[in-house]
Amino acid sequence: MAEKKKILIVDDEADVLTYLSTLFEDNGYATISARDGREALRLTEIHHPDLITLDIFMPEKSGVKFYREIKESARWKNIPIIIVTGISENFQKFISSRPQVPPPEGYISKPINPEEILGIVKRLAG
Repeated sequence: MAEKKKILIVDDEADVLTYLSTLFEDNGYATISARDGREALRLTEIHHPDLITLDIFMPEKSGVKFYREIKESARWKNIPIIIVTGISENFQKFISSRPQVPPPEGYISKPINPEEILGIVKRLAG
């Protein structure tokens, strides 16, 4: 049997972590959760996730900073990242126009539509 694809969920809201991990696990994925960018970096090192869902506004290390570190790393830059946030499309334009890093592979706004996020996950992680 093939090994489950691993998704790292990064969000400072416990209910979002619970919701996404339940949704992904019910659909055959393994999940790891982090509450901020610092913990997410450590878990990326340990678990080598196949995909990351990333909230932007978090304590400790922001999602933007974590995103930049992943995308500038030769080792991690190919991990697809889905930005999951309650903020507007202006932010989507902003993060997608940074010259130093590529735009995120996926973008979804809160409240999360389960079919929409599963469709993006399936397309990016298989």
